[in-house]
Amino acid sequence: MEKFVRLTATACPLALSNLNTDQILPARYLKWPRSANLGRVLFQDLRCDADGKERSDFPLNQPAYREAKILVAGRNFGGGSSREAAVYALYDAGISCVIAPSFGDIFAQNAVKNGLLIAVLPEADVAELAAAISADAELPLSIDLEQQAISRGNRTYTFAVDPVSRNQLLNGWDDIDLTESNRDRIGAFQAEDQKRRPWAVPAKA
Repeated sequence: MEKFVRLTATACPLALSNLNTDQILPARYLKWPRSANLGRVLFQDLRCDADGKERSDFPLNQPAYREAKILVAGRNFGGGSSREAAVYALYDAGISCVIAPSFGDIFAQNAVKNGLLIAVLPEADVAELAAAISADAELPLSIDLEQQAISRGNRTYTFAVDPVSRNQLLNGWDDIDLTESNRDRIGAFQAEDQKRRPWAVPAKA
């Protein structure tokens, strides 16, 4: 997994609350392999009409936001089902961070396992940030995970992120890497436990 430390990029305002995982990636695409690039069908039913033609009013279809790597979204982003492929679709589309007032719990867990930063800001700050981006799309957004800060021009916001998730993203660790990082502590516990409870260790044949 790639490390996430800092990012400066175009941000796209997506001022919709309760965007669920089926809207992020419709269920019919769950049969696609990851190699098919799920980013091609990100927000498919919101982004396109029944004939597959792009809707001009959907933010990511607008020229200013086509290359966006950051989404500024509404509350409860990623609620609904537990499909991890919704995170794949975002990541494969080049989205590295989603900023919102709140996230679906399972979506949040899936995000960090796939290198996607989810940054929590108060709803008023999200609204202010989205309005500023809408007014001037060319000014990029900078995210510093070490400082937990989002800055744009002379305005800076401090965001919340789960400390374990922060540590994993900064180091590029998946869950196995996280466990491996505690190898010495695990070994010390096992040695001490064997001294305290020698009877718990199976006898050698």
